[in-house]
Amino acid sequence: MIKVKKKLKIKKPKFKKVGFITVLILLMDLVVIAGLVVINTNKFKAFWIPTAMTTKSHKYLAYTLYDEDLVWKIMSENYIEQSTEEANLDEIVIGKISEKTHYSNKYEKELFTKDEGNDVYKTIRIIEPNYKGWLIGVYDPADVELAVSSKLGRAGQNVSTLVKNNGGLVGINGGGFEDLDGWGNGSIPYGAIIKNGELIWQHSGGSGGLIGFTKDHKMWLTYKDPKEAIAEGMVDAVDFGPFLIVNGKTSKIHGDGGWGIAPRSIIAQRKDGVVLILIIEGRLPGYSTGASMNDVIDILLRYKAYNAANLDGGASSTMSIEGKLWNRPSAGGEYGGRTVSNAWIVTNKNNKPAKAPVKSNYQ
Repeated sequence: MIKVKKKLKIKKPKFKKVGFITVLILLMDLVVIAGLVVINTNKFKAFWIPTAMTTKSHKYLAYTLYDEDLVWKIMSENYIEQSTEEANLDEIVIGKISEKTHYSNKYEKELFTKDEGNDVYKTIRIIEPNYKGWLIGVYDPADVELAVSSKLGRAGQNVSTLVKNNGGLVGINGGGFEDLDGWGNGSIPYGAIIKNGELIWQHSGGSGGLIGFTKDHKMWLTYKDPKEAIAEGMVDAVDFGPFLIVNGKTSKIHGDGGWGIAPRSIIAQRKDGVVLILIIEGRLPGYSTGASMNDVIDILLRYKAYNAANLDGGASSTMSIEGKLWNRPSAGGEYGGRTVSNAWIVTNKNNKPAKAPVKSNYQ
């Protein structure tokens, strides 16, 4: 009798269908794990902590992720050694721009190739991989002056209003102001303000030195007392910083300088007197992250800046051309930009042709 072996049936394991909630939880776990890996890298720490600590109302973001000791350590590794030299104004020789025929590089040629119908200023678009901005070249430094809020001590005004009220063409925000919890309206400026050779405001909290222009229209960066500076020829000035270039020499930047990546406002002057006004847009994901101090120094050196200083940045960084908001501020754009205490504006004292550019980045 032949026995027939029965085939053993192997039971296949049954898999339950994975639900949507389970998948979502797994994905969230992966995101958290990836986030923990990222925030513990030295590169991210060096980016996140200085960027948060240089904001006026979001310093808590640094302490949310890291303890106080680490924040202090990172900030102590990222700082700026400013030049202690006094700006040598004898090196600034205001020339006749119309006679310039030789250019040292393509950027200088770009600067002196005037916009059609405009002999007052040149508008240059700045586009880099991580940020965007605008550079204004002002051919005659006599056209640059300080505009101050007409409500000083009570409220600020946006840059476009300061430009319009003072007969200007172009403007950029100037010094800083009290901004408790991000709600400052520009009413209480930090430091000193000099206008038309008079000290019109002085308050604690100045973060650098005097940034201003003399009666000879030379940009002067100094740590002198405001009254002493006035006695030596300072006409208009705000109190801010840091100084980035003095007598052609750049400040020494350790790490990112402790100022993080952010929107920037800068004013500078070349040896031939041409004034450079630079604004960098930032805190706009997918469009423009912002720039470090090293980034703006690189731009300024392309255009041969001889003296340069940082102005109030962040959400206050605002540029106006012909009464229109020209850049994309990180906040307050729907209101024409934040209200500020003062602005550096470009006028047209000699009534030169000054046809405005037609394309605004913000509109």
